[in-house]
Amino acid sequence: MLERERMTPGVVAAALSVWSVRVHGTGRRWRPWEAEFTCPCCGEGWARDALQKALFMLPPKAAGELRAQVERLDAVLLRRTHHEPSADPELAWWHRRC
Repeated sequence: MLERERMTPGVVAAALSVWSVRVHGTGRRWRPWEAEFTCPCCGEGWARDALQKALFMLPPKAAGELRAQVERLDAVLLRRTHHEPSADPELAWWHRRC
């Protein structure tokens, strides 16, 4: 219902899949140019942005289930990347990792 009323249908599943692929990537560190989605206007991190939006909009039980999956992926990203000191501090933390 959330996707039909407030988001694009299928976007949460797509975002989770894209975020997983981006986070796990390869055996080396994640680089921003590798994180580009197929749409050039979306840029890096769009998937995590969509997941964050869904986490705030979903009912508590569904949000908790999604949060568990997102937190596991975030933990991988935090282990494989480092903070980019020159990144805009106003950006979400996942946009400030390289």
